[in-house]
Amino acid sequence: QVQLVESGGGLVQAGGSLRLSCAASGPILSWYSMGWFRQTPGKEREFVAHESWTGITSYSDSVKGRFTIVRDNFKNTVYLEMNQLKAEDTAVYYCAADRVIQRTGDDIEYWGKGTLVTVSS
Repeated sequence: QVQLVESGGGLVQAGGSLRLSCAASGPILSWYSMGWFRQTPGKEREFVAHESWTGITSYSDSVKGRFTIVRDNFKNTVYLEMNQLKAEDTAVYYCAADRVIQRTGDDIEYWGKGTLVTVSS
């Protein structure tokens, strides 16, 4: 069973940076697309970024130019580098893995348990 474990969340001031990590328990990264989603209480899950198994990246409009998804297949880890953070980036961030990742987050095979990011204004 593949497990995804996120880390790196925390409290940061607006304008600051954080790097989230998602470590996979099995050698899946080479064959899977990896994604990041986020969710705040009372709101639907929101797509943030993803990198396909072919290396193609995509970002939501709200984070484009500020966030970068980086995959390290050797370490079996995917990162989300977050810069110029805003209060509205506050959320629980989830890592996801599947052969194909839809922006809706539907039918994704593996999810992490999430890591909380809080941006103070």
